[in-house]
Amino acid sequence: MNDQQFYYETMYILRPDIAEDEVTNHIDKYNKLLEEFGGIVLDSQMRGKRRLAYQIAKHREGIYVQLSHQGDGQHIFKIEKAMRLSEDVIRYMTVKQEGPLPTPKSSTKSSTQSDDKKNPEPKVESKEDQPVLSADTSNAGKNDTEIKKDEKS
Repeated sequence: MNDQQFYYETMYILRPDIAEDEVTNHIDKYNKLLEEFGGIVLDSQMRGKRRLAYQIAKHREGIYVQLSHQGDGQHIFKIEKAMRLSEDVIRYMTVKQEGPLPTPKSSTKSSTQSDDKKNPEPKVESKEDQPVLSADTSNAGKNDTEIKKDEKS
C-alpha cells in the first residue's frame, strides 16, 4: 500500500421518532458489529436531527450518524446488511476516503460547554434589534408620501 492510508466513512440516517437512548444503542450496536467483522472504529459522531432533502419512507426528518472506520473492505458488506435489515435505519452510504486518518472528536456535551466558557463568543444582535440611525433628521416624523412631496418641491 502507498503512504496514503485508506479509511471509510459511513453515514446512516435513523428514523426521527426513536428515543435518544435508542439512538445511542444503535450507535453502540453498529460500532460493536463493525469491530466483530474486523473493522477498526476511528470515530463515531451523532450529527443530530435534520430535515431530509426529500421524503423517505414517509419521514421528512432523520437523525444523522457519521461513522469513520478502517478495515479490509469486507466488513462494509456485513455492516450494510445489518443496516438494511434494521427498520430504524432509513438510509446509509459508505464512502472510501484517502488521506490522513481523522482525529476523533469528543462527543460529550460537558466538553463543549467548558469550551464555550473558555472562549465566549460575542453575542451578535440582529439588525432588527439595533436602532436605525439616520444623518438626515429633517424628515423625522413624516411618512413616505410627505417625504416624496418635499423632495419634488
